[in-house]
Amino acid sequence: MAFLLDSNIIIYSYSSEYEYLRALIVDESCIVSEISRVEVLGYHKLKKEEEKYVKDVFKYAPIIVPDEDVFDRAIEIRKKYNLKLGDSLIAATASVHDLEIYTRNLGDFERVIGLKCFNPIH
Repeated sequence: MAFLLDSNIIIYSYSSEYEYLRALIVDESCIVSEISRVEVLGYHKLKKEEEKYVKDVFKYAPIIVPDEDVFDRAIEIRKKYNLKLGDSLIAATASVHDLEIYTRNLGDFERVIGLKCFNPIH
């Protein structure tokens, strides 16, 4: 099954401690969201070497750009579960495209009924 990488997994994968997460990025089942690109590259404390790494991730992994269906689902999720905007859009993207979310922050998503989540960090 294809999976959607949450922003935090992309960030963690830069660290040598979590280098094993890079295998997820090159996995043919990996997909990222345009929302994650904004979240990660828009972080004001991102260092130049981190920025280069992250840009390479987004050049490599297929990106889903949210469409009207995703935004409509995000509205429902945000209303019902009171998630932050970015998390609502990530959850909606996974829901609309039938993807499992790979995230360290299971608590952000597990309460959304029907959403499949997995923490790849061990």
